[in-house]
Amino acid sequence: MHAAVVRSFGAPPRYEELPAPVPSGEREVLVDVLAAGLHPRVRSSADGTHYTSDGVLPMVPGIDAVGRTPDGELLYFVAPDTALGTMAEQAVVDRRRAVVLPDGIDPVAVAAAMNPGMSSWVALRRRARFEPGGSVLVMGATGNAGRLAVQIAKRLGSARVVGAGRDPERLEPLARLGADEAVRLGSEEFARAAADVDVVIDYLWGAPTQEAMPALLRARADRSKPLAWVQVGSVAGPDITLPSFLLRAANLTIMGSGQGSVSTAGIVAELPSLAEEIASGTLAVDAVPTPLDQVEQVWNAPVVPGRRVVLTPVSVE
Repeated sequence: MHAAVVRSFGAPPRYEELPAPVPSGEREVLVDVLAAGLHPRVRSSADGTHYTSDGVLPMVPGIDAVGRTPDGELLYFVAPDTALGTMAEQAVVDRRRAVVLPDGIDPVAVAAAMNPGMSSWVALRRRARFEPGGSVLVMGATGNAGRLAVQIAKRLGSARVVGAGRDPERLEPLARLGADEAVRLGSEEFARAAADVDVVIDYLWGAPTQEAMPALLRARADRSKPLAWVQVGSVAGPDITLPSFLLRAANLTIMGSGQGSVSTAGIVAELPSLAEEIASGTLAVDAVPTPLDQVEQVWNAPVVPGRRVVLTPVSVE
C-alpha cells in the first residue's frame, strides 16, 4: 500500500510504499481509508512536539479517519498511539475505537469535522459539565476548531455564545454561525461581553489567556459564580503566568480537555452523537479534499482559516 511516511521530525512526510498492516485480534478489521484529516494535532505528532510523542520513527501520521470495511461498512475511527497512523491506503481499526456511519454521509466532511469538533464537544460534555441554558466564551473562535465550537455550544443548548479572536475580519462571520457576540481580544468590549459566562473553551493559551483571564474575572458582577476555564489548545503559547490571587478572588476552576484528562472510552462514547450532528448538516464544515500523493506539498501550505485539508488515500466513489 501507499502511505504518508515521516522519517525525520524536521521534514514533511513523503508518499511512499509500505507493507499493508495486518489485523491481530478478533476486534480488529482492515479498512480502506477514504479520508483522513490533516489536523494541528497530526502535525504536532509528526514533528515530535505533541505531549504523547514517543520519538519513534519512521511513522505514518494521522490520528483518525473514515474507512470502509470489506463488508461495506463505513466507519469513523480513532487510531491508537502507535507509529502506524491513518494517512495510508489501508489501516487496522479496533472496533472499540470506531463508530458506524450512516449511509450517504460525506466521508470527507466527517474526517474534516470530527477531530476539531470533538475538542469542544468533549470539553463541554465531559469536562465542564455544561448545562443547557448556560453561556460559553470561545477563545480562538476564528480558527477551524473555534468556529465549530461556537456552533456546538449552541447545539448543546447554550443560551449565549461569545466568540473572541484577534482578527476583526475573521470575527465577522461568527454571527452567521451562532455567536451572540464576536469581540476582539484585548478590546474594551471583550471583558464586558465575556464577564459572566459559565464556561471558557480556550484554544489559545499563552499571552492572550494571560491577559484575558484577569480582565474577565475583574469584570464579573458576582465573582463567586462558578467559571470553568477549559484549556483545549495552545496555538498562542504553551505557558502562562498565573497570579495566585486569581484563584482566591474568584470561583475559578482551570482544567484541560484531551487525551489523558478524558478516557479513550469516554471520548469514543461521544463520537456517535457528534457524527449525527455532522450527518444532519447542522454544522458548517469547509473541507479541502486532497489526494494522499500530494501530502508533502500540502503539509505546510497555508490554508484559509476555517478550512481543513483532508487527505483521500482511496477514492470515495
